[in-house]
Amino acid sequence: MTETEPRTGKGIEAPAGTTRGYSAIGPDFPFDYESWLAHPAGLGTVPHDAHGEPVAIIGAGVAGVVAAYELARMGLRPVLYEAGRIGGRLRSEPFGGADGVFAELGGMRFPRSGRAFFHYAELVDTETRPFPNPLTPAAPTTVVDLEGVTSFARTLDDLPVIFTEVAQAWDAALHEHADLAAMQRAMSDRDPDAIAALWHELVPVWDDRTFYDFVATSDAFSRLSFHHREIFGQVGFGTGGWDSDFPNTMLEILRVVMNRFEDDQQMIVGGAEHIVRRLWQAPLAAGVNWPDGASVASIGGGATRPAVASISRSGSDSLRIVDVHGVEAEYGAVLSTVQSWLLTTRIDVEERLFGQKLWMALDRTRYMQSSKTFVMVDRPFWNDIDPATGRPPLSMTLTDRNTRGTYLFDNGPDRPAVVALSYAWMGDAMKVLPLTAQERANLALDTLAKIYPNTDIRSHVMGDPITVSWEADPNFQGAFKGALPGHYRYNRRMYSHFVQRDLPPYERGLFLAGDEVSWTPGWAEGAVQTGLNAVWGIMTHFGGSCSDANPGPGDRWDDLAPLRLPE
Repeated sequence: MTETEPRTGKGIEAPAGTTRGYSAIGPDFPFDYESWLAHPAGLGTVPHDAHGEPVAIIGAGVAGVVAAYELARMGLRPVLYEAGRIGGRLRSEPFGGADGVFAELGGMRFPRSGRAFFHYAELVDTETRPFPNPLTPAAPTTVVDLEGVTSFARTLDDLPVIFTEVAQAWDAALHEHADLAAMQRAMSDRDPDAIAALWHELVPVWDDRTFYDFVATSDAFSRLSFHHREIFGQVGFGTGGWDSDFPNTMLEILRVVMNRFEDDQQMIVGGAEHIVRRLWQAPLAAGVNWPDGASVASIGGGATRPAVASISRSGSDSLRIVDVHGVEAEYGAVLSTVQSWLLTTRIDVEERLFGQKLWMALDRTRYMQSSKTFVMVDRPFWNDIDPATGRPPLSMTLTDRNTRGTYLFDNGPDRPAVVALSYAWMGDAMKVLPLTAQERANLALDTLAKIYPNTDIRSHVMGDPITVSWEADPNFQGAFKGALPGHYRYNRRMYSHFVQRDLPPYERGLFLAGDEVSWTPGWAEGAVQTGLNAVWGIMTHFGGSCSDANPGPGDRWDDLAPLRLPE
């Protein structure tokens, strides 16, 4: 439940003019993307005769637009296809009747350790501020409501002692089972050998075991009651409850804490979607082949192309894309950043383009369900303090009721504010799937009225609620991957596909990226890193290479490749 202070990175020298902190560089593939991006030699080059060659990129989310931006800077011509809107699951939905007030329907918390993501956020002059997670200064007060008992807190110490016991047990379990301190020290030092030595011991032990197994079998939790585990599932650590992740492989949870994704989380002022849109329109600094001021947007005529209907081989060196209007185009390389189920349900992909082992991995992807419901309110009324109680009328709220997590977003004293009435997962998200936005809002408001009987939240609500269920969106079919026990091999097949030198010629040229291809689904950092992997793969596919002074992820593959478990 506690937030840990971010550590300062040390060890490897940072390129001149950069600021280095703790960086998510592992543990499966401990390549330092931050250093690769910051190096003055750049990411690489393609031969002059490849300049202007078109590359199809399917999906204009953060992975696709990052890849498009970097490929364009090398002189290739990215052509983006998008079935919906630019941004993907970085979707900032504006409220009607207000200017600059929005609901973050997708990614909304961005840990500072995600240095590759923040490279692009900073490139487009993004402003951030701390995310109002429970028991952090950005959420001055927190209410935990479990089994009908409501506890008010400003710090962990204000809660009943059982919550401290849960937090301490979780910390002890991580050190007991996973040697967390040693791993975070190795990652802070950016020492790939030390990272690999620690992680390769954990993978065969925990791939087949669940998050709940990790908790329940730890000495720290086994000495405590079932109610302690129950509280941990409902309230969790850092950002809230984690029981929806209990069936997942423990490796996914270990990656989150080892990368410090739960620490120092930021929100994007102006909306996370704007990072992707601004990068799409950003000048291609230091690029080749394009006129001054050119951008990915201008190269593509100022708009994305429509959804893709099919992908097939056209001759030995080209791939054919047909869009939903029947328009055909040929490309020397194609990058798919869509969720993998779409490659078998909405896009007709020639089966021979992927090996059967990879098809198995793509098809076995398991998605998490997620729902959010937001309302705009007239002002941040929770800043009012009742003189009789010394408490605000509403706090950041964690509960076992159907709302699960309620977050408060303050846009300033003279502007409308936003309440995320409910942020729920899996079964809790499925319960509201058939409900309209207004029905979901009413359900959440009725629930919060039980926790705050003296607060009339409804009197502050303005306009219509905004909601999302990612599993109901035909272009997504789920929020993000949640790997089950035994899925490590599937993840390795998907992740390693960008290194295509050993593939049959017929399978080369079609690349994969996106957070579900990464080892850390649900985090923008993983999407960016896989987008950069694809940049390396496409660059080499066109005969290009990295500078010897700045080798890329594929150049370091033999040294840093993820552990291969026996098939």
